[in-house]
Formats: sequence, C-alpha cells, structure tokens
Amino acid sequence: MHDARPEGAARGAVLLVPGFTGSKEDFIALLEPLVRAGFRAVAVDGRGQHETEGPRDEAAYAQEELAQDVLAQAAALEAGAGGGAGERGVPLHVLGHSLGGLIVRAAVMRAPETFASLTLMSSGPAAISEPQQARTKLLIDALTVSDMESVWQAMRELDPPEAPEESTSPAVEDFLHKRWLATVPEQLMATGRQLNREPDRVAELAAVPLPKHVLSGVLDYAWPVPLMDEMAERLAAHRTVIKGAGHSPNAERPQSTAEALIAFWDGLAQQ
Repeated sequence: MHDARPEGAARGAVLLVPGFTGSKEDFIALLEPLVRAGFRAVAVDGRGQHETEGPRDEAAYAQEELAQDVLAQAAALEAGAGGGAGERGVPLHVLGHSLGGLIVRAAVMRAPETFASLTLMSSGPAAISEPQQARTKLLIDALTVSDMESVWQAMRELDPPEAPEESTSPAVEDFLHKRWLATVPEQLMATGRQLNREPDRVAELAAVPLPKHVLSGVLDYAWPVPLMDEMAERLAAHRTVIKGAGHSPNAERPQSTAEALIAFWDGLAQQ
C-alpha cells in the first residue's frame, strides 16, 4: 500500500484501485499533487496483485470478493488504520482504473454510503472491446498451460516495436517483469474473464445516489471513448477527457489528471 498524507489535517481521502495486470505503483505520479492539495491518497494492490498475496484459486477473485476487499480497505481508512490521525468525518472518495472501475462500481452498489464520490477512470459500461476480448482470451489460454515467465516472454515477442521516444526504460521494464511474476496467475485468469463477460450495469449504478465522475484519455484501446461519453450521460456523471492521454491518464498525464480530480471533489464540497 502507498499511503500519502498531507502535513496538516486532510480535507479528504481517496482510495485508488488499479486495473488488470496493474498495481498500486500505477498511481505513484498522482500522489504528490493530491497530497499538495490536502488529500490523503491511498493506492492499493488488489488481492493477488504484485505485493498482495492471494490463493491459487480462481473463485477467490470473483468480482464480489474483490468488491468486498475494497469495502474492507475503506473501513480501515475510516478507522484511521495504520497509525496517525483517523479519517472519521473526512470525505472518502474512490477511484477505479480500468478493471478497477468495474470492481469499485460493484463495491459502491453494495454499500454506497461508504463513499463521498465514485470516479471511473478509463473504465467502461460493460465488457471490453472485441479486439481486446480476443487478446485477453489468448492470455487466459496461455496461462492455463504455461508458467508466468514463459507467458511474459511470449507477450514481449508479440508486442510491436516501440519508437525510440516511446521506449520503456530498463528500470521500468525490470519492474514490470518482476510485478508480472509476482501476480497470481489465477487472479489474471479470473479477472480477465470478468473483463470479457462484464454485463452492462450502468442503469443499476445510475440509481445509486452518489456523485459520479467518468475520466479518460482521448483514446482508449479497452473501451472506445464515445462509449465512455455515452456512459457518463447515462450516469449523469461529471465527464473529463485528459488531453494527450490514452488508457492510463494517471501515468501519462498525472498533473492534469490530479487537477481534474481535485476540481471534481472541490465542486462537491461547494454544493
């Protein structure tokens, strides 16, 4: 867990939930600007992701199980777990990136009173796009017959070559490799199936009386941006599109993303 706290009293807190193949480190660049604005920012690994252990059983990664984890994490923040001042009375916002968006919306629908707002970042109304469904199915099939290292090497061979200005540094590549090897394969298989089969739950979420925010980049390979535009309308949600960003605005344009989040939360405080 990354738990970044402002020096003085926090005026709000946010729980940051990562996406498929992701981890808490995906939010590192957001932490400083959020803390500067007075928010406590807590980024977590999901069950079976990176440094959070999980069982070798796909049933442990059912969406309802992962949503319960989010609610447990929220309860720990509410109680001020981990030392320091408690967060009772401080608004707790929740943000889910990609797969994390599907998980947090399930948590919100189960216990909406837990949160002050919901932000869906690069997360759509239902299953991912058909091309991504095909890629995810290939990954699931590979994980059923091969070890994690073999699948990693196969994925690297299938990736298109990067332009020099877009190439990943050796340090980042090493981290991504280590994170991949630390992730429980059953977690990837179970959540990959969720991405491919997720039903449209927008009408159900729209009925939840909680402020909502749909944030994305200008392009997205998992869910087409027009689909997220339509979802925001159906949710009567605040909508933000981050210029120059793709599927991961939190990593690609962290300052602009943090400013958009802060503006949304400040707007709620003024209502």
